[in-house]
Amino acid sequence: MRVTATTGAGRALARRAAALALAAFLGAQLAASDARAQAAQNPAFQTLAPHAILIDADTGAVLFEKGADEPFSPASMAKLMTVEVLFDEMRKGKLGPDTEFTISENAWRRGGAGGGGSSMFAQLNSKVKLPDLLRGIVVQSGNDAAIAAAEGVAGTEDNFAQIMNRHAKEIGLERSTFRNATGYSAPDQKVTARDMARLAIHLIEAYPENYKLFAEREFTWNKIRQQNRNPLLALDIGADGLKTGYLEESGYGLTGSAVQNGQRLVLVVSGLKTARDRAAESRKLIEWGFRAFEARQVFNAGETVAEAETFGGEKGRVPLVTRKPVRLMLPRGNSDRLVARATYQGPLTAPVEEGREVGRLKVTRGEQVVLDMPLYTAEAVPAGTMTQRALDAAMEVGTGWFRQALSRITSKS
Repeated sequence: MRVTATTGAGRALARRAAALALAAFLGAQLAASDARAQAAQNPAFQTLAPHAILIDADTGAVLFEKGADEPFSPASMAKLMTVEVLFDEMRKGKLGPDTEFTISENAWRRGGAGGGGSSMFAQLNSKVKLPDLLRGIVVQSGNDAAIAAAEGVAGTEDNFAQIMNRHAKEIGLERSTFRNATGYSAPDQKVTARDMARLAIHLIEAYPENYKLFAEREFTWNKIRQQNRNPLLALDIGADGLKTGYLEESGYGLTGSAVQNGQRLVLVVSGLKTARDRAAESRKLIEWGFRAFEARQVFNAGETVAEAETFGGEKGRVPLVTRKPVRLMLPRGNSDRLVARATYQGPLTAPVEEGREVGRLKVTRGEQVVLDMPLYTAEAVPAGTMTQRALDAAMEVGTGWFRQALSRITSKS
């Protein structure tokens, strides 16, 4: 079974339409009424949150979204990016368990109890080791801890914000800008629900051991015991992270995650009026996601799902695979038409190394993306002989000439 593969120019490489392949596998009806298609794109679920998204972490399928690309102030949810930078520094060996951070006067005054926000209550000029500082940020949402971390890594919070933005771009946060490590109000510090969900999934997948910090229910520092502010952790829904936030300008927000029966969902809500609304809407969204959808596996991890053309190689094509099983999250009882496409920029110039990310596998239902996964080359394609490369070059030149000729004819018309 294959899916339709296209280059950036839209050229089909596989002959079997993805919709037919998926339908045959799932036993689904391709034809569906407009009413059912509309219902699939707008599920029978409503939330008070003006910004919300629910994603299946394994497949990237968006199960629900509302204002997911509209910018808002992240408040303390910005600390997720602060923590990401610290986790990355740990992975690179630049920070370790014995690394100490000094609570400067700036961190103490702006982020301490007198700052008016959440605090670790670390003492002025005291030194805090990294494991405790992380808990001060993650569990207690301490602004003093976040500022101390920024100063310890980059000298100033402004310098640290530049690192945050560089990491955000690398992760793929397309519409988010960070200006500080705390989430304090700043004119152009904005994120989107979709970007925060991507950040959460990145933290979960890239730092599985460190991610366990988000599930800790309490932490005591300076003889002050504080509970984790994430309300989902106290509920029996499989929640194990991540972070809350509140600013008057943006309302109450939460980036959260929960696992049930091996399936992980990630949610983001923002703009709610009360902490009670935040807890209630987050729980409702998570429970609805686990209840209303079912997973259908289409391909195993490493199974060929498409092929890409190569240029100047020993082989003219290379198989494309995913590193995770390809599962579709489908509304229970729904049989709407599914369309799958594997897209890449090609042909791929040889030599092509094995395991190289070259494209995306996307499955859509109407305008809704139900799966979006990276595609990797399943094997290496060495450079071909001079004869093979000459033939490929001649073919490409001829194709380019034809395109140019067609363009001239079209422009004269």
